[in-house]
Order: sequence, then C-alpha cells, then structure tokens
Amino acid sequence: MRLLERMRKEWFMVGIVLAIAGAKLKPSVGVNGGPLKPEITVSYIAVATIFFNSGLSLKTEELTSALVHIKLHLFIQIFTLAFFPAAIWLFLQLLSITSINEWLLKGLQTVGCMPPPVSSAVILTKAVGGNEAAAIFNSAFGSFLGIVITPLLLLLFLGSSSTVPFTSIFSQLFMTVVVPLIIGQIVRRYIKDWLERKKPPFGAISSSVLLMIIYTTFCDTFSNPHIDLDKFSLVLILFIISIQLSFMLLTFIFSTRNNSGFTPADTVAIIFCSTHKSLTLGIPMLKIVFAGHEHLSLISVPLLIYHPAQILLGSVLVPTIKSWMVSRQKGVKLTRPPV
Repeated sequence: MRLLERMRKEWFMVGIVLAIAGAKLKPSVGVNGGPLKPEITVSYIAVATIFFNSGLSLKTEELTSALVHIKLHLFIQIFTLAFFPAAIWLFLQLLSITSINEWLLKGLQTVGCMPPPVSSAVILTKAVGGNEAAAIFNSAFGSFLGIVITPLLLLLFLGSSSTVPFTSIFSQLFMTVVVPLIIGQIVRRYIKDWLERKKPPFGAISSSVLLMIIYTTFCDTFSNPHIDLDKFSLVLILFIISIQLSFMLLTFIFSTRNNSGFTPADTVAIIFCSTHKSLTLGIPMLKIVFAGHEHLSLISVPLLIYHPAQILLGSVLVPTIKSWMVSRQKGVKLTRPPV
C-alpha cells in the first residue's frame, strides 16, 4: 500500500522510467515518420499545448512584469549564447590532445553554439514552481535570437557558414510559441473566475507533455544508426556532456549571491534556460550549415546525446531544486521584518 502511495506521488519519475524503457523496447513507434508522427505531434501540437497551457495558467501581470526584468534576460542570453560556447571552446582545446575523434569534438562545439529549446526549460521551470513567465520569454526570445546568432557562432568557432532559412523557422516559432500563448491569455480573461475556483492541474498537463517528449526523444536516440561509436569515445562524450551539471551549478552560484538581485524562482528559470540546448532547431541548422559534409553524422552525435541527457537530468533534479526553492522562500519570509 505504501509502495502504491509513493508511486502515486512520484508518478513523474515512474513515467520517465517507463518512457525510456518503452522507447528502448520499440523505438520505431516514436521516431519521425512512425505511428506517433512526432514531427507533427511533438514539434507542433505538443509545443503549442505547452504555451497555450502557460498562457491559460499565468496571470497577465506576471507575464508583463517578466518582460521588464532586463537583468534576468541579459544573464540568461549572455550565458547561453556567449559564455557557454566560449567555455566549451576552451575545454576542447585541452581535449584536442586526446585520441577522441576530432569530429565528435567539433560536434561538442556545435552543442555550445545552439540556442535554448522552446519547451523543456519552460516545463521543468513550471514543474519546480519557478519563474515560468521568465522561462517562457527567454526560451522564445533565445530561440528567435539563435536563428541569427547560432550560424555566426558556428562560423566563428568552426569556420562553417551557410544561409539559414530565417523566415520559415521564424514563422514556425511564432505559430507554435507566440500565438498559443496569446490565445491562452485571451481565453483566461473570459474564464478567470472558473480557473481560480477549480484550479486545473496545469503542472500535471505540462509534465505529461514532457513525458511524451522524453519518449520520442529516446526513440530517436535508440534508433539512430549514427550513434555507434567505440565505447571509449562514448564514455568520454557522456562524461563531457555531464559538464551540464557544472554549468547548472555555476548558474546556481552566480544567481544566488547576496547582491545578485534574483529571487529563488528566478534562479530556477536561470538554471534551466541557461543550460538547455535545442535539438529541434539544432539538427535542421546543422543539416543546412554542414550540408553535404561527410562527417555530418559524427558532428550531430553530441547534440543527439546531449538533448535526452538534459531532459533526463533536469527531470531527476526537479524534486531537489523544488525542495531548495521552497525552503529558501520560507527563509526569506521569516527574515523579513514585521510591517
């Protein structure tokens, strides 16, 4: 009975295990072109659902106040599109003397150059109870910014350049992120009293969508023929990708300093938005920038591994980060002087 009760409370963690196990057993179900059609259901419907859900659950004043939090936006965008790729470049200078395949190392550099994703960072921030409005803005703004910045970063660090179809990517992001968010806000105005009275499980809905994303992501990973390297290289790649933990810790340290000006909820958004990288935008960009390149498959491997790793790591850390945030918020309330 206790086991069932614990499983009910930890349903999300159980769901992650089942999603990965299901992907391993039958990866063909969730791959692009498979029965689930993730190229439509995930790339469009799931992402649109996430932002409609956010538009419905967020108070308009929370969104507008997030827009003017310039310091927070600058921190996240500079970290993810400047500090991250530069730090990876320095790290790779040390690894270049090892026997790791040079094209895998170049692939790791492309990971650093990628923009943030539009979905996973928002869902994880919402699951913890962090500043969801800030996560929405920075995920969307970072993705739009990445359309221009990422090709320039690839040119700077790898010397590869190409023209990215700005209009088509921009329109897809606009239709799956901005439009559903606005519609959600409009609908909220008409059913605001009902929402406050019934309190729908917005968090559970977002977490369920994340499980679908995890499942289809691992289906792609397990079915990809290019992820077939020697064990030495794979272990090292997985070890290198674990530097995401170091980046998460770094953002945590910077954003929790006494004079940082960030709340615990802000820190949660910073941790996820600053360290997550987009596979949805990343793979199409790599195919365009490295079109016809004989080592394209090897260059893509680190991003294909990093993407499921970041979702899995973030999902596992949700209870720990949530516990820290709640305790920190309680501490802040206790230390406030009485009015």
